[in-house]
Amino acid sequence: MSDAVPQAQPTAPSTVRAAAGLVFAEAIALLVAAVALLVLIAVHTTTRLWAAFAVVGFAVAGAALLWLCARGLLRLRPSARTPVVLIQLLTLPVTYSLAFQAGHLLVGGPILVAALAVLALLFTPSARHALDRVL
Repeated sequence: MSDAVPQAQPTAPSTVRAAAGLVFAEAIALLVAAVALLVLIAVHTTTRLWAAFAVVGFAVAGAALLWLCARGLLRLRPSARTPVVLIQLLTLPVTYSLAFQAGHLLVGGPILVAALAVLALLFTPSARHALDRVL
């Protein structure tokens, strides 16, 4: 019989939880956009049905990736931080262009703010300490 006491999982700092919450929200928003695209496919006729379904597929895959990364952040997996940071960095020029150059501030603005917030939260000292790899 073993007397080993199971170790409790460390809890994620509030900055990591907040970043994960924003990434979960981004995943949900992307899934909602995919459903809206499906509705548009059903309502409108198109000669490129395969392209419309491909866009929906990419949106669903992106939502799944964001969801998995947010779960990884909550579980303090260091490997989850890199894809989240990369996705947020790729989001910045796209949303800036959408919000300011294309004039769709109500669409691009919230996404831009969320991406900046996730990046800021993940680079706080508490988040970096919790998600750093121990070599």
